[in-house]
Amino acid sequence: MAVQIRKLDSTHDGFKQELHALLAFEADTDDAIETAVGQILRDVKARGDAAVLDYTNRFDRVSASSMAAFDLAQDELDAALAGLPQAQRDALQTAAERIRVFHERQKGELNGFTYTEADGTVLGQRVTPLDRVGIYVPGGKAAYPSSVLMNAIPAQVAGVQDIVMVVPTPDGVKNQMVLAAAAIAGVTRVITIGGAQAVAALAYGTETIPAVDKIVGPGNAYVAAAKRRVFGTVGIDMIAGPSEILVLCDGTTDPDWVAMDLFSQAEHDELAQAIMLCPDADYIAQVEASIHKLLPTMPRAATITTSLGDRGALIKVRDMAEACAIANDIAAEHLEISAEHPQQWADKIRHAGAMFLGRFSSEALGDYCCGPNHVLPTSRTARFSSPLGVYDFQKRSSILQVSEAGAQTLGKVAAELAYGEGLQAHARSAELRIKSPS
Repeated sequence: MAVQIRKLDSTHDGFKQELHALLAFEADTDDAIETAVGQILRDVKARGDAAVLDYTNRFDRVSASSMAAFDLAQDELDAALAGLPQAQRDALQTAAERIRVFHERQKGELNGFTYTEADGTVLGQRVTPLDRVGIYVPGGKAAYPSSVLMNAIPAQVAGVQDIVMVVPTPDGVKNQMVLAAAAIAGVTRVITIGGAQAVAALAYGTETIPAVDKIVGPGNAYVAAAKRRVFGTVGIDMIAGPSEILVLCDGTTDPDWVAMDLFSQAEHDELAQAIMLCPDADYIAQVEASIHKLLPTMPRAATITTSLGDRGALIKVRDMAEACAIANDIAAEHLEISAEHPQQWADKIRHAGAMFLGRFSSEALGDYCCGPNHVLPTSRTARFSSPLGVYDFQKRSSILQVSEAGAQTLGKVAAELAYGEGLQAHARSAELRIKSPS
């Protein structure tokens, strides 16, 4: 199966226009999906469990008589973990421990603070966890135990007491690794429902499902549309676009390695994007040859072919410095700097969801077990947003304890500004605390 991957050159006229056309991705909202999701949300809000039960039976092809059938006991999660082959169990536990260690360290950087001014006024910030979060785990075409770990563990580390996981089980088939990951990650409740009805249940609450404060986790177009609609009632993590990888290469890495790294994202789906930037034309040709050589060995060759053909590129640049400048424009989800001295180039990067430095740092390791979170901003949103982390499961409250002496000075400032805004009650509230001259 031949793939026609486009080749671009940064020195050619019109390169920027070609690059931006390649990067363009509009998450078109399908009117039919929006209409269906709107109806589901309204129905769940009005009828609660009965609506969730109806939709789950219909969409997942099951025949449950009550919501109790979807609520998994802790014993079932523990049994799933115990029943895994030893190698799978060890891999899950190793990944979970590494993810936990990273996020524990992250939490240490997020503590609140207070400071006392000369007049005794105390100001600061208090950091507290959310009470309850919902984690959506896809369960249709594939199963993602790694997503369970990446979403649940930072919530647990943040101090969230109630972590509710929803996962669809089409035809009633439960993935044992997903259930085992829930047992390891500290999920407090697993409910085998999915789709827009699961998002609605988490957002609004039903007779048996408590409303959560925030919903995180990936899903299909219906799930994404539902998350977008319930935002404001609850928090959400992000609306994720197709997966992306950008490889900056100086020509010193085995071209087979780079080709496979491009495949690792292209195999996700046809809309995924895999791009390489390199100043060495001969090396680009070697990577292209590796792509043609290795593609027939891939079980998902058809998906990779479409992805690389439609949205992939091998780009010749003037030098690695220009590659970094272009990388900042692309702001990719995953950025590999596959070079002899990666740190010197990493110092020039401002926008990337995650950076993988050096030829041994394959993006696949970050997906599963390095420790940093694999839930990352896509579609150039790395310019202004961050990986999922402990901070996504916390909120901040400002602390203001104004001393009597502080009220004398601050009251005058506040009153002056309040009168300027025409808010007399604000001004008088401040002035009442100012002592009259003796």
